[in-house]
Amino acid sequence: MTDPETTRVPRVAGTRSGRHRHAAPDDDTDADQPATALAVVDSAVVSRRGRHAAVIDDDADVRELYPPDPPKSRAGRNLPAAIGVAVALAALVLGSLFLYKPSFVIVIMVAISYGAYELVKALSASGVRVPLVPVLVGGIAMETAAWQRGPNGLVVALLITVAALVVWRLADGMAGYQRDVAGSILVLTYLPMLASFAVLLDRADDGVARVITFIAIVVCSDTGGYAAGVLFGKHLLAPIVSKGKTWEGFAGSVLACSICGGLIVSLTFHHAWWQGVLLGLALVVTATLGDLGESLIKRDLGIKDMGSLLPGHGGLMDRLDSLLPCAAVAYLVLTAILGG
Repeated sequence: MTDPETTRVPRVAGTRSGRHRHAAPDDDTDADQPATALAVVDSAVVSRRGRHAAVIDDDADVRELYPPDPPKSRAGRNLPAAIGVAVALAALVLGSLFLYKPSFVIVIMVAISYGAYELVKALSASGVRVPLVPVLVGGIAMETAAWQRGPNGLVVALLITVAALVVWRLADGMAGYQRDVAGSILVLTYLPMLASFAVLLDRADDGVARVITFIAIVVCSDTGGYAAGVLFGKHLLAPIVSKGKTWEGFAGSVLACSICGGLIVSLTFHHAWWQGVLLGLALVVTATLGDLGESLIKRDLGIKDMGSLLPGHGGLMDRLDSLLPCAAVAYLVLTAILGG
């Protein structure tokens, strides 16, 4: 038989702290082992808490030295900065229109010159060498000709500038000649030529009202699309080209432009409201295609923005992308509705 004095049956039971109670100790040394282990564990916990507190203090110091960036909207744009820049640009354009009509042409010249610089710089990163000097000089000449001589003057200035670009580029040799000339013509037609239609709008007797109409509808397209896209946007409009445009946003642009166009044409020019709706629809489609067109260019060049001149917007070209083609369409539609 087994001697009860020399044989012990271990008993293990769980405790509230999650530790296990061991069998009765054989001697005082065994009895001290659990207490010693607990002391080591408690010491480690205290040490870890101390380090965690130190990390918290360090994080607080870092937050004081490097405050977080301003909050952005759901669409990723710095909304306060974007609104401030938009208000400043609107004040500049309206001031030039109401104070002295020809000064609006000067504003356009400055805008297309800097926009051409941004676009030429972006193209140069991909190996396309566009001669900036003839583009700038030709662009200013085209705006001046459009203001002084109308559409015929614009066409003549465009042809002369294209010829000058072709000859100018010959001085750098034939390597990449066709590529560079094609890029130069792209810059010339995308910026100075399309911007010249805004000059033609301003040239009319009621030119101030026509320019404001075209700009107001484009702004409504951007605002309506932005609001509807942020609130309801789920289905991408052109996922390969742009991740930011949705069908819901496009619907918001259509609604906003239709209302804006109908009201302005009926109240300002006293024509049928449906003609204003047609103008709004034409401009919203053009503005959307203009945005997607520049997005395609930027995607091909591997850049996000054309520049960083305008906080909350990007470069100046990132604001002109929808305005430029819309100027041409607005000129054609308003001329058909109102006459020359």
